[in-house]
Amino acid sequence: MSSLLCLGFGYVAQHYVRLCGARFDRVVGTTRRVEGAAASTPTQLGGRTVELIVFDGLEVSAALAGAVADATALLVSIAPLDGGDPVVAAMRDAIAAAPRLSEIVYLSTVAVYGDHGGRWIDETTPLAPALTRAADRIDAERAWRALAALRSIALAIIRVAGIYGPGASAIEAVRAGRARRVVKPGQVFNRIHVADLAQIIDLAIARGADGIFNAADDEPSAPGDPIAFAAGLIGLAPPPEIAFEDAKATMSPFAASFYGECKRVRNDRIKSVLGVRLRYPTYREGLRALAGADAGGS
Repeated sequence: MSSLLCLGFGYVAQHYVRLCGARFDRVVGTTRRVEGAAASTPTQLGGRTVELIVFDGLEVSAALAGAVADATALLVSIAPLDGGDPVVAAMRDAIAAAPRLSEIVYLSTVAVYGDHGGRWIDETTPLAPALTRAADRIDAERAWRALAALRSIALAIIRVAGIYGPGASAIEAVRAGRARRVVKPGQVFNRIHVADLAQIIDLAIARGADGIFNAADDEPSAPGDPIAFAAGLIGLAPPPEIAFEDAKATMSPFAASFYGECKRVRNDRIKSVLGVRLRYPTYREGLRALAGADAGGS
């Protein structure tokens, strides 16, 4: 019997289970709060009943320990906490001893590469994180590699670009009036549609993948381009352009930090090693599909 344990059952894990959950006989996800286990997530996704277990980042319940022991695959999307990985800290020995575990997928971030002045980078590029949260991710990646090596468990570290998808895209931002077309000359970002990220995760699990993979689209683009394109799709005027230096004054430090790095992320490895064929190779295909789904449901 195959069993998936999603350590962190948020946006990505929910979409993965919805699209690919039929691969598994049992699906378990963790949530930080008791009320989350009761109400935040549908119990039926992808043709499977999802069992939700509370994990606050510290205490491992008997139910969670049992789910670890039963797991054949782990999908880990919990962020570092206080500079360390909470899953490794709390469950290292249990995961290392899990008798049926054959694949771990850890979701990291392309922020670990730091700033490369708009140059193309790939999985072999030296890491130069400028942000504390990115440095914490590197430490977490190392911790997971060390843990996987204890029993030669395959570990796919997926470094993820900016995620968008249903309910979380430029379309919603434009429609709600909160979108801003920030202009910083030369600035580009990669993105990834959540359905394509689910495909990458699924192929990593199916193939027992080991190593590092960039989850990014084919076309890094200026931050305001998806906003203008989304506005056109839904028949609204795009918001006016605003210079980054002017916009920065009203940004949170977290939001502003994204503009301190610029790189173009290559995704060749997900294609050559995993066999991925992106459904949404640029934001245009992704946003068109989301707009079409909205129209079909209205």
